[in-house]
Amino acid sequence: MDALISAAKHIQHYYLTGALKGNLGLAGQLNIQGEDVLRMDQIAQEITLHYLRASGRVIHAVSEEADEIIQLNPEGRYFVYFDPLDGSSNVPHGLPVGFLFGIAKRNLEGPEDGRLRAGKDYIAAGMFVIPTGTFTLALKEAGTWRFHIDETMNFVKPTRMILPEDPSSWELSFNAANAYAYSEAIQRWIVQNEKKYAFRYLGALAADFHRVLANGGLFMYPAIVNHPDPKKNRPEGKLRLMYEGAVVAFMCREAGGDAVDETGAPILEVQPKKIHQRTALYVGSKPLVQDIARILRG
Repeated sequence: MDALISAAKHIQHYYLTGALKGNLGLAGQLNIQGEDVLRMDQIAQEITLHYLRASGRVIHAVSEEADEIIQLNPEGRYFVYFDPLDGSSNVPHGLPVGFLFGIAKRNLEGPEDGRLRAGKDYIAAGMFVIPTGTFTLALKEAGTWRFHIDETMNFVKPTRMILPEDPSSWELSFNAANAYAYSEAIQRWIVQNEKKYAFRYLGALAADFHRVLANGGLFMYPAIVNHPDPKKNRPEGKLRLMYEGAVVAFMCREAGGDAVDETGAPILEVQPKKIHQRTALYVGSKPLVQDIARILRG
């Protein structure tokens, strides 16, 4: 955990000084997802791998920015799945971004299973919201906790996060520009419910989920199935399962919430078949997630 905290602090430093040092532009490359890579994506990746490698405790890592599994320390005990700069399209505008991670234990008894862990098998998951200086950490069967960075760059004042039951504070968060391309069932659900709750969308999973975790409600990133250009449909969803969907689902569960995919199946139960597997995501307060899961299951 110390390695991830150190990495997050340094990523925050580079983000805050990026405009002065010319680090906020494109790097001129595409990642495994076919997306433009920013210089800050590269910096965040290099920083995180440096600290994970130096810790000596991580055998392999999976990152959004790497095509394959990253070999680190053969004697390591843990796997780390991470997105070092979630919401990087916010970077040129100085808006919030995130650093998401999940942690699982190596199998010490019997053969290893290819490092493909379902979210239910994580032992911890968390996120840093940059540059606001907040750190949220969930531990298996031990709750979700939020820390704030102080003037000495230490994360202090842990607060137990429990999703509020009072719907008066709940929010809906989704990309409204894509609503026309969601399934008809989801479009109908939005029309029926959007006026009941406040609407907020920041364009970074970590930042949007940060709000939902505090206020309650629902963040959703549905599958794109009705786009006028069929090539732009994403029936499997856009977010990555292992280092995005499962991470926030784990934190949400420990805070009393729930999360499902486009089939209405619990995200934490989905067994990944590949490291960059994609998923749709509906995560937040149980009543809303269960309501939308019922619709998704037909």
